[in-house]
Amino acid sequence: MGWQDFVKDYLTFSKRDRIGVLVLVTLIIAVFLMPTILPKKNKANTIIDTSWANKMQALIIKDSDSRNNNTYNRYNDDNSNNYQYDRNANTYMGKRKGELFYFDPNTLSFEGWQKLGLRDKTIQTIKNYLSKGGHFKTPDDLKKVYGLFPDEYDRIAPYIQITASNATISNANNTTTAQTDTRQAKSNTPKYNIVHINTADTTAFIALPGIGSKLAARIVNFRDKLGGFYSINQVAETYGLPDSTFQKIKQYLSVDENSIQKININSATAELLKAHPYIRWELAKPIINYRTEHGLFTKIEDLKKIMVITDEAYRKLEPYLTLQ
Repeated sequence: MGWQDFVKDYLTFSKRDRIGVLVLVTLIIAVFLMPTILPKKNKANTIIDTSWANKMQALIIKDSDSRNNNTYNRYNDDNSNNYQYDRNANTYMGKRKGELFYFDPNTLSFEGWQKLGLRDKTIQTIKNYLSKGGHFKTPDDLKKVYGLFPDEYDRIAPYIQITASNATISNANNTTTAQTDTRQAKSNTPKYNIVHINTADTTAFIALPGIGSKLAARIVNFRDKLGGFYSINQVAETYGLPDSTFQKIKQYLSVDENSIQKININSATAELLKAHPYIRWELAKPIINYRTEHGLFTKIEDLKKIMVITDEAYRKLEPYLTLQ
């Protein structure tokens, strides 16, 4: 290929090619000159409208003033009548609920009120009233408590039980009336038979206050799995038995420790051990493994050598174990 052919083939532009190159060069120059041609935006002339923020602030202040005007006045602790309020003025619409159980408002603890689902401020109002010598004579007296809303009272009202002793205290200024009320209260107090918890059937437990057929069956079932109770307090461990109910029936319970069925830890199988509520599989397996490795137990205290058996677990287990 000659020089002339090379120039003709590669370095010669047609009219269309020249126009395309000219347009491309023009566009490139325009892009570079664009920032200098266009006017710059004057930031100093920008105005920020803040009127909406001022209006919002005014609304917030107005709402705050409205709330302050509707705030309840604090009650005077020195005036026992200030624990009353207009029950039709407010209704507690919160979601808070508590556990329902029978209670005496004159003796219930702060924690007991919390368990019922009442708010701390309402509970403190009740405690202040009682601390100043006040007493609730009837369930309706609880309606007067400042801060206790009607729907809260209606929920707990069926479980209010005011004992006769509190009624007597409220009439302490009249000795004759107090003595009369005390005698009448004693005559109306229900009597319950003593229940021997290691031999009683469900019928005997149902006769106690607060014990239904389900709780009675659970107590008997728990007793049978244990092999008998060695302490009255073990009844409180029954699943679903409220402590308030146990405290009511505790005085009517009796226990015979000699009727306990014991387990021979030198011959018991793993299945027998794990069936006991105080042993279960978590302790049954280590006991069997220790016996297999070290031989028969020479004394019950050897169980303490098993790492997973704590002092508390041993204390609960010891009455149920034997070596023979």
